[in-house]
Amino acid sequence: MTHPFDQAVALAPQADGSFRGRTSPAYANMVGPFGGITAAQVMQALMLHPDRLGEPVAFTGNFAAAVADGEFTIEARPARTNRSTQHWTLTMRQQGAEGQEAVVFTATAVTAVRRETWGATDAARPRAPAPDSVPPLPRVPRPAWIDRYDMRWFEGGMPREWNGAEAADSTTRLWVRDEPPRPLDFASLTALCDVFYPRVWRRRARMTPIGTVSFSVYYHAGAADLAAGGPGWLLAEARAQRFFNGYFDQSGELWSADGQLLATTHQVVYYKE
Repeated sequence: MTHPFDQAVALAPQADGSFRGRTSPAYANMVGPFGGITAAQVMQALMLHPDRLGEPVAFTGNFAAAVADGEFTIEARPARTNRSTQHWTLTMRQQGAEGQEAVVFTATAVTAVRRETWGATDAARPRAPAPDSVPPLPRVPRPAWIDRYDMRWFEGGMPREWNGAEAADSTTRLWVRDEPPRPLDFASLTALCDVFYPRVWRRRARMTPIGTVSFSVYYHAGAADLAAGGPGWLLAEARAQRFFNGYFDQSGELWSADGQLLATTHQVVYYKE
């Protein structure tokens, strides 16, 4: 059977070079689709493009409007190609109520042919218990996309009571993988970078309305590194830096089970008071 993620990112090439797809009920959020799957669909268009040079190094997506359930079109265009790097602009459009297509998501990306060099990791991998020792999330009514991931929080889980109590910090740590398990690739890693619940909920235990405005991923591994981990666990950590006048930013890291830093991510989120 086809994995739900592969169904969600399935795209059909069009004669004009664009790609057609549609949203997936399996990744539905409270309103519209899970933002991570939208970013993954756009990344998949880049990965499928016949003119792509190398592998992703950086991706920044901007949520210009709410993505509606239904069909969409993605355009992926190389803005400049150098000897070993390539710069991309990507746009997702949907047909509006009046029949005209409107932009709902824009992105830029950089791909590169990586050459073997010296390397090191300055970031510190967080200490973590074994994944099997951490209980999975309880089965309760929730948005469909959450059931597409096996998330095992061992620090900074969802507030038990929505009472406005302030936590000392906004850090969350968890083990996570696709559900059912699936080998990792750039599209699925992009989606996994968005599994953290909003840091404002962790910091203040209040169900504040939020919406991601801009979402960036920086890739620190190649396709072979991702495939080598198979359908294994990723160790994920996220924290916020500042909450100010309706917006906050949160950053995160995703590590392989054997300790390799695979991606870092940063996003800016609107919150409503």
